[in-house]
Amino acid sequence: MAFRGLYDVDPLDTFVLVLQDRHRSHLVDTEQFQEVLHPRQQMRAFLNMWRMDPRIRPYVIRAGFYGIYRLGHIIIDWPLITCLMERWRPQTHTFHVLVGEMTITLQDVAIILGLHIDGLAVMGTCVLDVAGLCGEFLGVIPPNEALRGSATSIRWLCQQLSTPPPNAYEVALQRSARGFIPALMGSFLFADKKGVHVHLCFLFLLRDFTQTSSYSWGGVVLAHTYRELCRASLDCRRGINSCITLIQRLHVGRPDFRRSAAYPAPPFPYALHDDDDDADVVAGDVAEGVDDVLPVQQGVEPEGEPEPALPLGCRWRVPLTRVHNPSDVLLLYRDQLDAQTSNQVR
Repeated sequence: MAFRGLYDVDPLDTFVLVLQDRHRSHLVDTEQFQEVLHPRQQMRAFLNMWRMDPRIRPYVIRAGFYGIYRLGHIIIDWPLITCLMERWRPQTHTFHVLVGEMTITLQDVAIILGLHIDGLAVMGTCVLDVAGLCGEFLGVIPPNEALRGSATSIRWLCQQLSTPPPNAYEVALQRSARGFIPALMGSFLFADKKGVHVHLCFLFLLRDFTQTSSYSWGGVVLAHTYRELCRASLDCRRGINSCITLIQRLHVGRPDFRRSAAYPAPPFPYALHDDDDDADVVAGDVAEGVDDVLPVQQGVEPEGEPEPALPLGCRWRVPLTRVHNPSDVLLLYRDQLDAQTSNQVR
């Protein structure tokens, strides 16, 4: 796709990119839009509300979502995400930068998030009998104030199911796990406009936890991410509710800041190996991260459920601070991306 020049990334030919008049980059060119996107996923709030009971850990592992829980929350570089949104094109589902086109693939989802990208399609109905569904799978029925259509409040799920009694039977633990997994989805993978509700349609897929892991959750996450990226790139959207952590840890087109004397270079994330001295120290180094070593500290080792291989995102460290990630860096990111060269793409 041909562009006008170094500091004008509008396309020369709009035959394919027909939505240019609604695109964020059009408003940036006219200096009408200088705001940074705001997050809508509530992973940090969810982790603070719901400390996973070790007894439901085997069910979360069996369903295939333990790696998502271990990813935790990291501080998002929103100026970088905003600049990338200005280069995302809904027609091609790619980021258009000077060195070419880049995108997020199923392989990225599998490696970074650890979700299955093959298997059964995730599908079902959104027309639900909320009372019957919640009574069967959760054992409790949400009140009207906790509902929004067929979605329920994540906070309500936490209040009702986060603390099973000490002598809870297996049925009660399974119900707690069936509340934990949708809440995790709604806080991280499929956040709504406010990040506080989750659709109850996911409960149908949690009847058998082993069967749950056979679905292609990675494909659904990628499709949802594409849709939300397309929405955020158009019509001056102020927020985005996709799995931004996927983009943050993928670092698509991250510029090299070493040329700028005004801002020191932010530390680039690196993968840890088993023989690293600090490989067992996780929660203290990942900014706002989940306490990954909590099960080990409590001496919990679920019988019959071996520790799953964790996704690469769990071994990534991005300790952003105000020094490395100043809030007024949006214009600097734009300038660096406009002057990007092929050897600066990592």
